[in-house]
Amino acid sequence: MSTEILLRLGYALGIVVLGLFAYWLIHQHLLVRARNNVFRLFKQWPNKLVIVYFTTPDCAPCKTIQRPALNKLSGLMGDKLEVVEIDATQRPDLARQWGVMSVPTTFLLDVHGEARYVNNGVARVEKLMEQLQTL
Repeated sequence: MSTEILLRLGYALGIVVLGLFAYWLIHQHLLVRARNNVFRLFKQWPNKLVIVYFTTPDCAPCKTIQRPALNKLSGLMGDKLEVVEIDATQRPDLARQWGVMSVPTTFLLDVHGEARYVNNGVARVEKLMEQLQTL
């Protein structure tokens, strides 16, 4: 009986590890897509940290949580940060190119235009600030 339990535990751990690896691969793929498409947003790079924020008009978490978090972050960072908001319903081509499957989605770009973080779903001020500090 104990070998059966250990075997099931091993299977469960294997599934968890495979799931985490798949999640990591998907994020890496999204970052590569963002890196390949970042200069389609800007004629000239602003040489500052940039958050590219994909939203839609009917996204409730975007309006109630994400946008206020980005506004607060912009107030804290001042001119060191630029937030680019993209309506995925008006620019489905950009959403597709960047690999956006749900909103809100935020991409954090360093001063060189390199996509370094992607957040699918709501990202709170604390998480975004922590990510920006590593850039």
